[in-house]
Amino acid sequence: MAKRVVRLKVLRQDGPHAPETKRWEEFDVPWEPQMNVISSLMSVQKNPVTADGKTVAPVVWESSCLEEVCGACTMIVNGKVRQSCTALIDQIAPNGEVITLEPMTKFPLVRDLIVDRSTMFESLKRVKAWVNLDGSHELGPGPRQSQENQEEAYPLSRCMTCGCCLEACPQVNATSKFIGPAAISQVRLFNLHPSGKMHAAERLETLMGEGGVADCGKAQNCVEVCPKEIPLVDSIAQVSRQTTKHMLFGWLLK
Repeated sequence: MAKRVVRLKVLRQDGPHAPETKRWEEFDVPWEPQMNVISSLMSVQKNPVTADGKTVAPVVWESSCLEEVCGACTMIVNGKVRQSCTALIDQIAPNGEVITLEPMTKFPLVRDLIVDRSTMFESLKRVKAWVNLDGSHELGPGPRQSQENQEEAYPLSRCMTCGCCLEACPQVNATSKFIGPAAISQVRLFNLHPSGKMHAAERLETLMGEGGVADCGKAQNCVEVCPKEIPLVDSIAQVSRQTTKHMLFGWLLK
């Protein structure tokens, strides 16, 4: 009985400034129980020989936790953006179908399946997605957080800046400055925090400018692909209301 193999079809490119090297390469790797896309790429790394017998440079990708927490291994698997560590072979190719792997398209390519997600982290800086402290000295206990506040905030705190929502969003493109759903949702999270809300106005004013919340096209693709099922559309609606309220009545607080 022939041993089962997994066929991977990988879109490769040697570097960001080498578009002429863009190509598809196929690899056959031995099937193993509970195998995922990352473990299949590891098999290719051990033996980088294409299905037609050509020895090539190992495929490069990015991963860290392997349990859908870090967000590093995001790629396009069979045409859908997702975490490759939780893409189980038996689920995505139950009948031995070819598995296509591509890098995300909304971020600068580094090489093969690795992209540079720096824009997401710069967006978090832009909206001040943190709780400011006045200093390193003892400040005493912080304000109490109600159970209702915690329950609203927890789903938002699960964001791992993986980039799935930006990849799926049609408003995030080369001609738009839209900041994207992830940063908007983090504004909602930190504006909910008893201490973080002290700087709520600064965050809202950032999103009232070009590329802010008003640029959302309401496609709602983001919630369809979010691996953590974060209520991104709700966050966008909430923050949109907050910015409108701040625009109309924020001057009363100054």
